[in-house]
Amino acid sequence: MSRKKVLFLIGSPNQTTQMHQIAQLLEDEFEPYFSQLYYDGWQRGFYKFLLKTGGLDKTIVTGAIKAKADKYLADHGLNNDFEARQFGNTYDLVVCCSDVIVPWPLVRRTKTIFVQEGMTDPLNWWARLVRKLNWMPILAIGTALNGLANCCDIYCVASEGYKAHFAHVGVDRDKLIVTGIPNFDDAEKLRHNDFPHRDYVLVATSDLRETFTPENRPKFIRQCVRIAAGRPLVFKLHPNEQRERAVAEIRQHAPPGTLVFTDGNTDHMIANCAELITQYSTVVYVGLALGKPVHSYFDVEDLKRKQPWQNGGTSARRIAAICRSFSRFAGSGPEFLRQYQPAEFVPASPANTMAAQ
Repeated sequence: MSRKKVLFLIGSPNQTTQMHQIAQLLEDEFEPYFSQLYYDGWQRGFYKFLLKTGGLDKTIVTGAIKAKADKYLADHGLNNDFEARQFGNTYDLVVCCSDVIVPWPLVRRTKTIFVQEGMTDPLNWWARLVRKLNWMPILAIGTALNGLANCCDIYCVASEGYKAHFAHVGVDRDKLIVTGIPNFDDAEKLRHNDFPHRDYVLVATSDLRETFTPENRPKFIRQCVRIAAGRPLVFKLHPNEQRERAVAEIRQHAPPGTLVFTDGNTDHMIANCAELITQYSTVVYVGLALGKPVHSYFDVEDLKRKQPWQNGGTSARRIAAICRSFSRFAGSGPEFLRQYQPAEFVPASPANTMAAQ
């Protein structure tokens, strides 16, 4: 009997690797395909206009970030069904990493499961305006309006705190289930790494200027220097930043000897640091899970309430189990969740298990 077909919508490296983890657990029953996020239907014309005129140049759907996703698929031998137009498939299930950019015709006729990628951006004045005027959510340039479309059948989220958040944004509460999210569910294992530096203050920057948010970067760097108070400083730049500009600013405003990384495993850097400074970055949750002192533009107490569930790295299996069971279910997402009995998953290593925050 032929396997069912599932399309995973991907974007950033984090979104792409999360989806791949889930796909690997479904390969006995599903034939997985992947596509960068895209619009379809009546919104497609305006979406293509934005792409052509450069309006989306600093987003995940084009440029360097899309190239990274395409390379990841090629390197791992995964089927790249870009915009679901390469293979002529009819899909039995679509797994979304965002509902800001949605191929509406496909979503309306196919069972859909949303997987939270990480932290959602702040609801700034521009995102509020886009929401109020009911414009395309992509115009908010970020993840602030994730959940507003309420278009997926089931929403898998990181924690009870995020369940409340997505319900507030606009997702029907009976569509929401806490599963934890891959890449943020087993922070303890990160302590075992080969990053050579230790006991520094780590600064994980955000791509604010690249996503049209005002930022006084020199002032932020000087604040980081004050927090470090003479301790070694390490900067890890967001992959979407203009590197040359960001590095030059650090060289000008940070002490000599400050290390700057444009690539590398940010989680391992956090595991080895003494203190973590972030702006609007999901990696703050890694610092919180590891008990590091953290700084964020977000309210840290609110972040603690939303802290992703630490379940020993079993989130992908929990989400895959929902995908498998829902694909066989005849009713709606809320009907499915009302009768669904999640299986208990034992972490591969008890040493990697942490209590839920």
